[in-house]
Amino acid sequence: MSNSVTLPANAIPARTVKTRRITFEYPEEKLSRHFIDDDIAMSHIVSTLSAVFPEGEDFFVNSVRNYRDRITDPELKRQVAGFIGQEAMHSREHERFNERLAELGYPTLLIHRAVGIGLGIGRKVLPKRVQLAITAALEHYTSTLAEVLLADPQARGMMDGEVQSLFLWHALEESEHKTVAFDVYEQVCGNHFIRATTMRLVTIGFVGGIGLAALCSMLFTDPGARRLGDLRRSLARLKTSPWLTRKVAKDLQAYNRKGFHPDDHDNTALMEEWRAKLFAAREGTLTSRLAGSVESEATAS
Repeated sequence: MSNSVTLPANAIPARTVKTRRITFEYPEEKLSRHFIDDDIAMSHIVSTLSAVFPEGEDFFVNSVRNYRDRITDPELKRQVAGFIGQEAMHSREHERFNERLAELGYPTLLIHRAVGIGLGIGRKVLPKRVQLAITAALEHYTSTLAEVLLADPQARGMMDGEVQSLFLWHALEESEHKTVAFDVYEQVCGNHFIRATTMRLVTIGFVGGIGLAALCSMLFTDPGARRLGDLRRSLARLKTSPWLTRKVAKDLQAYNRKGFHPDDHDNTALMEEWRAKLFAAREGTLTSRLAGSVESEATAS
């Protein structure tokens, strides 16, 4: 009996999921210690997120690849190929960024190793469908936070130069492939209880883990954080962070609703706007940085 999942014709809408080969540089004189708006807390939070990305994205790729041969819908197969390519590039570029952050004193390499050990254990002991559910849940987090960056000038204003370029590129591609892991999960498993329960556990682990790691990073590696007045002011600014609003919380919680799909929130116009700004043939701000690109229509086999 075949294990393949046969989908109705046109069950998966067409999406642009393009692997863009691009490289970023971080000259020493252009990257300050507190590189996010000269803010202690946000710089450590973002550095911690970046430290988590390489191993996390490798985990995402493996969890989707586990089910690659069970997807027969040609559109979803194309999107899976694009997803894998995009995540591989994100992993590579954040590894390079993390090396630069380590030179500034951030414990990114330590966090990278710890996350690798933890996710390695997860790959061995967790059922594959749970690994896929974890990926779908975290992809909802990354795409929700990515949209804040793309849509909110305040969020973009906290970054500049090469750091802003890195995160805008990453945010655009997270938006482009935001449905892929979810669609694979729904086709090979589709169990709502597992999906919602996994999301609740992921929320505790992800938010708690990032917060704790960033706090330890601040207190143990950053002399600036030992000036209690500066630290208190930085932590107080988190109350007005564009990523910590009721709308963001509501968008994240929507994932647990029965019948939810990432496309319930249509951000097509926003993606088109940023594709043009970053990668239009002549005017795109990052077009000249591309070493090449591969459309998601490339074979997924």
